[in-house]
Amino acid sequence: MENPVIIFGANALGRAAREIFETNEVVVYGYLDDNKKLHNTQVDEITILGDTDNDGFLKLIGKKCEAFVAVDDNKLRKSIVKTLQEVRHVQPVNAIHAKATISEKATIGHGNFIDFNAYLAPGSKIGSHCLIHAKAFIGVETNVGDFVQVGAGSNINPGVTVEDEVFIGSGVTIVSGVTVGKGARIGAGSVVVAPVKAGETVFGNPAKAIN
Repeated sequence: MENPVIIFGANALGRAAREIFETNEVVVYGYLDDNKKLHNTQVDEITILGDTDNDGFLKLIGKKCEAFVAVDDNKLRKSIVKTLQEVRHVQPVNAIHAKATISEKATIGHGNFIDFNAYLAPGSKIGSHCLIHAKAFIGVETNVGDFVQVGAGSNINPGVTVEDEVFIGSGVTIVSGVTVGKGARIGAGSVVVAPVKAGETVFGNPAKAIN
């Protein structure tokens, strides 16, 4: 990547993304964040320039800068992505840790965060705007949709389907062949042995629906 990157979100995820970009020798131009108290301050020596809808900085994206959306709230994340796509006509770039392993036979979309020691197996497919945290394992021929978050140390076995906007907590195991429906939530440490319905929240070993 030749252009510097502007990171949307001066939070823990933004700091992790900055580390990834700088390790990959990509210059971080600055942060944009909607917390006005942070404006014109610095995080890890990188300045927080203004709001996420600051037109002066948005105009740089697609011309002099790239963009990465470091926001884990899906509603806000989708809103920022939509602005970048419809106003700036660009896709956010991927932030991929140098020590992540991605098979040459895997497929990934745009705007994904893939952290330290994550593994994407052959035939796996990751959509766009996903957060794949440290040491997550995505098995052979597993299909992950858009705006999915996979917690640290989670193990998604081969042949799993994870639909859009699913949240998977840390240390989750999903056995082979299971489908997790759109917008479902899986609690940390759960073992998923059966399909999860769209919008359902499950927890435990084996994972069961909770209210």
